[in-house]
Amino acid sequence: MSVSAQFLPLPQLSSRAFAVWRRNFLVWKKLAIPSLLGNLADPMIYLFGLGYGLGGLLPQINGVSYIAFLAAGTVCASTMNAASFEALYSAFSRMHVQRTWEAIMNAPVTLEDVMAGELLWAAAKASMSGTAILVVISLLGFVASPLALWALPVIFLTGLAFAALGLIVTAVAPSYDFFMYYFTLFITPMVLLCGVFFPPEQLPQLVQAVAAWLPLTHAVALVRPLLFGEIPAGIAGHVAALLAVALVAFWIALTLIRRRLLK
Repeated sequence: MSVSAQFLPLPQLSSRAFAVWRRNFLVWKKLAIPSLLGNLADPMIYLFGLGYGLGGLLPQINGVSYIAFLAAGTVCASTMNAASFEALYSAFSRMHVQRTWEAIMNAPVTLEDVMAGELLWAAAKASMSGTAILVVISLLGFVASPLALWALPVIFLTGLAFAALGLIVTAVAPSYDFFMYYFTLFITPMVLLCGVFFPPEQLPQLVQAVAAWLPLTHAVALVRPLLFGEIPAGIAGHVAALLAVALVAFWIALTLIRRRLLK
């Protein structure tokens, strides 16, 4: 089969993807509490360290305290990181090291179902991480409105987008070390450019133009206003951008995985 032909087929998905999702959930459930605590620890350290330490030296940002501003960004960054780690390290282990995917495909389950199950599971796990952060900051008084509940579907959509991007990297990764390039060159710059720690308006115009195309920017633009009790501007555009990233990246990841496993 030619390379161009491999890129043409659209995914043929079925409900068997949820069986793959359930398999991953049952494995994770054995270590659920340590996993959730681990996902909470790192973002909360940054939130309290920077929020109270650096925040005490800063004026309010857009009418709110710096720690409240940072809390909203932390929800999105935590979701991004959780989805990325699951779609990279965990998925790579199941694909390459443990060969779990090959074992699953001995049953009447297609590669598309396996990939869709991995995508949904990574997004679900990321949603648990983002929701846990949201609950904590709500208890601390950093959420101003019940509109914050609308952040939950945004968190899931953010998880889908970054899980799909992570699966692309997993599809071409020769080893675990390869993932450091992705985090260093893509994930870390997004945390700094997309409004997690400070308003993107503080950046040079050219950098703002680049940041506007990054998926984390759209997630932050939706979640932060909701937590402050405001309706986000340009909702349709931000949602469409995250959805487009999820769909296109998943299709690319599936194409690359086909070439890797079915050649």
